Amino acid sequence: MSVLDPLLSRIETSWPYLVLLAFFAFYPVLSSIMWTTTSATYYWRRERRKQQMPQPEEGSYPSVSVLVPCYCEEALIGETLRSCLALDYPNFEVVVVDDGSIDGSLREILPFVQRGEVRLVAKAENEGKAMAINDAIPCLRGEIVFILDADSSPEPLLLRHVVPHFSSPRVAAVTGNPRVVEKATFLQKLQAIEFTSIVSIQRRAQRVWGRVLTVSGVVSVFRRSALLDVGLFSPDMATEDIDITWKLQKRYYDVRYEPEAIVWMRVPKDFRSLWKQRKRWTLGLAQVLRRHGSDVLTWKRRRMWPVFFESSLSILWAYVFVGLTAFWAFSYAVGHPPVGASPIPNWWGMLIATLCLMQLGTGVLLDRRYDRSILRYLPVAVYYPLVYWILMAIVTSVSTPKGLFSTSNAGTPTRWNTKRR
Repeated sequence: MSVLDPLLSRIETSWPYLVLLAFFAFYPVLSSIMWTTTSATYYWRRERRKQQMPQPEEGSYPSVSVLVPCYCEEALIGETLRSCLALDYPNFEVVVVDDGSIDGSLREILPFVQRGEVRLVAKAENEGKAMAINDAIPCLRGEIVFILDADSSPEPLLLRHVVPHFSSPRVAAVTGNPRVVEKATFLQKLQAIEFTSIVSIQRRAQRVWGRVLTVSGVVSVFRRSALLDVGLFSPDMATEDIDITWKLQKRYYDVRYEPEAIVWMRVPKDFRSLWKQRKRWTLGLAQVLRRHGSDVLTWKRRRMWPVFFESSLSILWAYVFVGLTAFWAFSYAVGHPPVGASPIPNWWGMLIATLCLMQLGTGVLLDRRYDRSILRYLPVAVYYPLVYWILMAIVTSVSTPKGLFSTSNAGTPTRWNTKRR
């Protein structure tokens, strides 16, 4: 018997511990049921018949500017531009803004410019993606702006699916359906499952709520006048896509999700790159909660409450996960089996895992029409709760305090940190 047994026993019977234990156990169960049912509602109401939205009349297609911000994408920018030029839409231009690339990106871009296929905005200094977009927008001709990552490729019919949404004057942005093009490594396969079963499901569910957490940075289409109305992108935010989404919705604009707007993207293939990406994402979410939280917690913006509270609860759950895991590990180390933890999977743990797999399976079923290959990677989903829950809990615990409390980078542009080979 450990000398710490009395202290540990008192902790385990205290009401704060029991509250945290209940939250730790019930939050993933309730959230999984909520995501699954609401995304299925979206599918049943809006998606299952696969009917294309009414197209504009001939000669009245809104002009679209395809904007590709680029920094050190020598290996992929040519492929991206070719896919942009292959878009099936009668009234669009392609504009690249090179943000001071130090590799051969300009060398790959210039042949497209010389042939008159692409316009180029060349910046001498790297000031980050948000500033690059802001600097390019005054040079655009389109009333609708399609912003695309420089290492991704849109499906030809993307604009045909997205542009009709803007027939409603309330629509300021439409986010698309990013699909993983490379699935070679274990982490890439897990991310393919994530974007199918987590990201796409959440977008569907949030559209049922009426507000979405974020447009996807890799594929998002905006009404240009709405961007100008909210002051364009915020250069000092780690995730400019989350920030612009909240800014638009605070102004009562509508942000929509279009699952038919498919873009093929590349994702991190090793743990180090994935860690850096997710640190930036969690930092950016925390910054958005700090900057916009007090504004959305008003009655006039109550439609933002589900997004705000769900984001806040997910961060809280990550801290509870890390804290309880550390407490349980310490308890076992000193020979005191803790309450609420067992090295052998118990009934509640199996229930959580089953509901998680049910959500992952639902996402695969809903998105299989857009990516037939995703069915082959469904067996990898069994590793998702173990690998991703641990990873995201740790990343969130590390990055959130800086986003919530640090103001040292306020007003300073967030620069690219992409290093391509």
